[in-house]
Amino acid sequence: MTQHSETPHRDADAAVVVGADGSPGSIAAVRWAARTAADRGRTLHIVHCTGPITEGTPRSAYDAFIYATMQDLEHAAEKVVATAREAAREAAPEVTVTTELTHGNPAKTLIAASAHAHLVVLGTTAGAGAIAHLGSTLLAVTSHAHGAVVVVRGPEPDRRSGPVVVGVDSSSVGESAVVAAFAEAALRGVDLVAVHAWSDLSRSEYGGSGYLSLPIDAFETGEAALLAERLAGWSERFPDVTVRREVEVFGARERLAEWSKTAQLVVVGSRGRGGFHGLLLGSTSNWLVQHAECPVMVTHHD
Repeated sequence: MTQHSETPHRDADAAVVVGADGSPGSIAAVRWAARTAADRGRTLHIVHCTGPITEGTPRSAYDAFIYATMQDLEHAAEKVVATAREAAREAAPEVTVTTELTHGNPAKTLIAASAHAHLVVLGTTAGAGAIAHLGSTLLAVTSHAHGAVVVVRGPEPDRRSGPVVVGVDSSSVGESAVVAAFAEAALRGVDLVAVHAWSDLSRSEYGGSGYLSLPIDAFETGEAALLAERLAGWSERFPDVTVRREVEVFGARERLAEWSKTAQLVVVGSRGRGGFHGLLLGSTSNWLVQHAECPVMVTHHD
């Protein structure tokens, strides 16, 4: 298959960065990230963050207690990193692995790393571990990172054989999702399914009119032409990628969720308009990273 420039994925030396916190979800993410890095000839960089470690000699019983506690946390953190490294080498023996054990904020650390990463990868296990928790680090990173963040979800996520699926809206800020999806489909040698929902209809009326009184066919024809135009330039750049286009009246989230049952990757922008109204990790992308049945890539405008 013809090789293409990896425009959305930074330079050729950029590593795949994965957050590890010892939870089952993060181990699944490490395995997925390891195989991805190996397939692309990249280094895997494992990051684990823990709290600050007390330095110096304890001068009181309280100091001694805090010092012992911090040392226990340090040993536990080292074990998390070692376990993640072992999981990576089991998944992809040929991959080069580097590790980073820091004493800072997990979200800030991973966001900073994303500026130079090929991808940032996270796992999900609600309520287990700082990096895996959906309400804190994961959502902070997917909202504010640079480039692309992959949230690993679903059973056997690194062994899927389905297509890459991308949610396409009508805004320019969604272009990053389109180019990333084409690049991923090309790298994986699979089809690309582009799903476009041209409205955010969710009730029986829209703009004061019943659905049956709206010229749906006319809207759908125009939106299909718009979708074809949005994809045309990238289809020329990635001629080996077969593209299937789907235009929906509404229900972008539901359609992408349905595709996640068979897709190997779903790609969405971090925000958008049109069918992805108000998309800033508060609607479609936010829902998918918590409920999709395959890995979800969230792209950013940069």
